[in-house]
Amino acid sequence: MTAAEEKRLAGCIDHTLLSATTTSEQIKQLCQEAKDYGFHSVSINPRWIPLAAELLHGSKVKVGAVVSLPLGADSTKMKVTQAKEAIFAGADEIDMVADLAAIIEGDSKYLSKQLQAVLGVCHSMRPKVLLKVIIESAALIREQKIFTCRIADKCSVDFVKTSTGMNPAGGATIEDVKLMKEAAPNCKIKAAGGIRTLKQAIDMLDAGAERIGTSSGVRIINELRAGQR
Repeated sequence: MTAAEEKRLAGCIDHTLLSATTTSEQIKQLCQEAKDYGFHSVSINPRWIPLAAELLHGSKVKVGAVVSLPLGADSTKMKVTQAKEAIFAGADEIDMVADLAAIIEGDSKYLSKQLQAVLGVCHSMRPKVLLKVIIESAALIREQKIFTCRIADKCSVDFVKTSTGMNPAGGATIEDVKLMKEAAPNCKIKAAGGIRTLKQAIDMLDAGAERIGTSSGVRIINELRAGQR
């Protein structure tokens, strides 16, 4: 890969740190790495948004916040409130876990209303805040994935995202990325969960993902650089 290609790859990465035991020093390191490597964003728990927003002010790196992680079982009102608080604290992007019960039960009305409610908050901002909807694809059967992606597509969410990376069912797969891209043609796809190597990242992008969520961004770019030497 050329320097330009490295820059494009780094620009697809959401540099992620979602551990409950994360410290302020780790957030400072995460933000510095994001600037040094040219990652698209940092993806963090809401607790750390003000600090990250301060550290990244004036840089090109976006601040991404998670909502209803890891279960997605919060009420619509709670998710809307969480999204608002994250945005007012400095978040540029929201990664929200979808309601898995609604997906499994095929409750299109509940799921649609929830996505529209949170999307309404995100897109009412200027500039608008991107909404990525996490569907926990590894925990779903094919029909449930298609059902969810079609609703997300109809609601015009910005991204459909494979996984939280915390579900025991697993994380992103090439097959799921391809299926999600097909079922939600008007949405972008974010692959996340278990992506730790350069090959995995490139394979996900080749399959149709436009964003990669990973805590191994530094390792991936360093692996790329080592291969160029």
